[in-house]
Amino acid sequence: MHIRTRFAPSPTGFIHLGNLRSALYPWAFARHNHGDFILRIEDTDLERSTQEAVDVIIEGMAWLGLDLDEGPIYQMQRIDRYREVVKKMVDAGLAYPCYMSEEELNKLRDQQMANKEKPRYNGLWRPEPGKTLPAVPAGIEPVIRFKNPIGGSVIWEDAVKGKIQISNDELDDLVIARPDGTPTYNFCVVVDDMDMNITHVIRGDDHVNNTPRQINIMQALGGNPPIYAHLPTVLNDSGEKMSKRNGAMSVRDYQKAGYLPEAILNYLARLGWSHGDAEVFTKEQFVDWFDLESLGRSPAQHNPEKLLWLNHQYIQNTAPAKLAEMTKPFAHELGIDTENGPDFAQVVGLLKDRANTLIEIAEGAKLFYLPAPDHKIEQIAENIPTSIVPVLKDLIETLRNSDSTKEAYAAAFKQVLAKHQLKMPALAMPVRYALFATTQTPAIDSVLVVLGRDEVLKRLSKVVQ
Repeated sequence: MHIRTRFAPSPTGFIHLGNLRSALYPWAFARHNHGDFILRIEDTDLERSTQEAVDVIIEGMAWLGLDLDEGPIYQMQRIDRYREVVKKMVDAGLAYPCYMSEEELNKLRDQQMANKEKPRYNGLWRPEPGKTLPAVPAGIEPVIRFKNPIGGSVIWEDAVKGKIQISNDELDDLVIARPDGTPTYNFCVVVDDMDMNITHVIRGDDHVNNTPRQINIMQALGGNPPIYAHLPTVLNDSGEKMSKRNGAMSVRDYQKAGYLPEAILNYLARLGWSHGDAEVFTKEQFVDWFDLESLGRSPAQHNPEKLLWLNHQYIQNTAPAKLAEMTKPFAHELGIDTENGPDFAQVVGLLKDRANTLIEIAEGAKLFYLPAPDHKIEQIAENIPTSIVPVLKDLIETLRNSDSTKEAYAAAFKQVLAKHQLKMPALAMPVRYALFATTQTPAIDSVLVVLGRDEVLKRLSKVVQ
């Protein structure tokens, strides 16, 4: 079997982590099995579908590296195909026109609910042998309903949930085309999955109730249902279903917050799937390890702290040059001119071990691109004790004769501290203040390397004159 999977979002809102997980798993399954992964945009809801939402979906998938073999394929561009199939179904007696008005349908449902019955279409216009249908009312365009089987059950072996069985008596005759001829969701899905030879449908378990309807329509059309894998819901950190209404962040929000796509992908992979105790792994490892048998059956819960921890791991393990390129847009937003001043990759390399996001790196980098501080005499007196001035002068001379390496700078500090019988903080704090007008910086020997010896000597000399 040549594996073919799909991600089929509706472009009616922003895409959050729960949505993206429904793209990640079919992508990984296709890649693991050397199959095809297809993006299908289910945009038949004309009132709510937007091009902006489509763009966000495509951008988000590209950002995560979920490459496509086919698509995006838009359902609205396939309308003629759906209408062709509807006509064939009506001609073959698999579907029929229903003239029940919205008012009649609402009245029927109200009556059924009053009788404590499940609201459902009563088959008034369903043609049966020996049955006389009502007279066709004037001025009403019919919907087209699928002639659902009567009796028996729909049974399928779900790759996540196991065997699922739903009685056909629970299903009424589904509307497959609206009065204006526009096809409905469950019908379009079936035609698409058949036409695109989809072998595995991996999607959220909110679609479980759609599955028996889709299987019945597919079998009526002579198709073989794909293997279904329904993923448990992703809950937010409060235990509610993840959604925009419940405070979920969009993919763009995570990009803007300085998260790495590799960290997001790693995090999403673990929201309902596992490989032993592996917590941090590459995209390539994930694809190599992925199988449907390892998908979890319980709802996964979003953990922002875990995601931040993972992002930190990826930042720590990314080469400074690559990380610098990723950080530059954030630095430029803060007004940092990364082309003038210390080497930006060096600055990033210095800051990355303590940072959780790219924004944190950019904010830390500001220090190295500010003009040299213009210290006032009274400020120098407050922050650099008179007793430390001779020590600073010794340090200046020692640094002047040192190599420009972290090891040499560390040795220079050690030599001066030993000469004056001082502890590191007594000298490091005044040096930090002299260099940046702050006492909070990364390791002082690393700072000197990044700032450069000439600039360091210039700034230190200004406070000891």
